[in-house]
Amino acid sequence: MTLDLSTVQAIIGIYLLCVNLLGLIYFFIDKQKAKRQSWRTPEATLFTIAIFGGSIGCLLGMYLFHHKTRKRAFYIGMPVILTVQILIVLAAVFMIPIDFSIM
Repeated sequence: MTLDLSTVQAIIGIYLLCVNLLGLIYFFIDKQKAKRQSWRTPEATLFTIAIFGGSIGCLLGMYLFHHKTRKRAFYIGMPVILTVQILIVLAAVFMIPIDFSIM
């Protein structure tokens, strides 16, 4: 079985869309819970979503919902995670020869 490049790109694109949407939704839900002083989403969960590819959605959620924007770990940490992810993608694209054939 061989995966062509367009199939791999589609799979990666769908994954990134889903995980970024998840990050955006989690920031919205946590903001709503903060307003009601209800049980909150752990910060580790928000960072985990960002680390697994949802950093753009998390950053968008931070600034769209004005949530966690004053917390140093977030206003520094989320852009750092995004920067590292961009550097990893650039390294993969330009420095690593990739063969997308399986078997």
